[in-house]
Amino acid sequence: MIELPLRQLPSYLRWFPGGSAGPTALAEHVLATRTGRLWADRADRPRTVAVASAGHVLLSGDPGALEPAALAPLANRYVLAPARFLPALGSAYDRVVPWERMVYVHGEEPTLPRPPRGVTVRRIVGTDATALASLGANSAWIHASWGGPAGLAESGHAWGAFHRGRLLTVACTYFLGSRYEDIAVVTAPEHRREQLALSCVVELSTDVAARGRTASWTCSRYNRASRLLAWTAGFRLEREYVHYATGAPAAKGLSGSRNSAVPA
Repeated sequence: MIELPLRQLPSYLRWFPGGSAGPTALAEHVLATRTGRLWADRADRPRTVAVASAGHVLLSGDPGALEPAALAPLANRYVLAPARFLPALGSAYDRVVPWERMVYVHGEEPTLPRPPRGVTVRRIVGTDATALASLGANSAWIHASWGGPAGLAESGHAWGAFHRGRLLTVACTYFLGSRYEDIAVVTAPEHRREQLALSCVVELSTDVAARGRTASWTCSRYNRASRLLAWTAGFRLEREYVHYATGAPAAKGLSGSRNSAVPA
């Protein structure tokens, strides 16, 4: 596949679901933020198109138009594609692992949180970029869809829980769609179970509603803690789906195997 300039993305939006909850908002997010990449099998009248952000990919079109090597740019990512792409993905990578996922949509009153004394929950602003960066490498995924800490801090789409100037939790819009904002949250490990995540998610969900959109929540089917947090914050299950974690490109002339492993 060849990379196309993002200015061409409006021409390809019809290839992807629009106005839907969950990770399918990715294409609209890339259009709104210009944080992502766009590929096609060819520049003129493409038959297959992919759009990516923060390690996630939406893939659409005709898999028969692709040789396995053409999918190399989508290696080591999470790919959401119709089932007809599975043979092509299986031939393109040394492994393809299915992840069962769940999409929740906000629609109920949340359980009101009680954060610890001394904790302030507020909107993240531009000057909080350093605090976001200080969350560390293991939490860097939280700002990846905005191009890094500065991009998220300046977006106006994040809320944080602070104690004595230190950022303990951040909840943010991860994929900004036209009707839905798919949100995410991360908390410093030593401050979990203190209702900090719930506090930030409740504020963010209210903020999303004030913008005329609905918050959605995506997590692994096997992430019980995330599912419980979503329910407590007023989210209810809308649908389930599967995306695929791709490995490295398969060796030339060999077919990759599709593992059936399920993530913990």
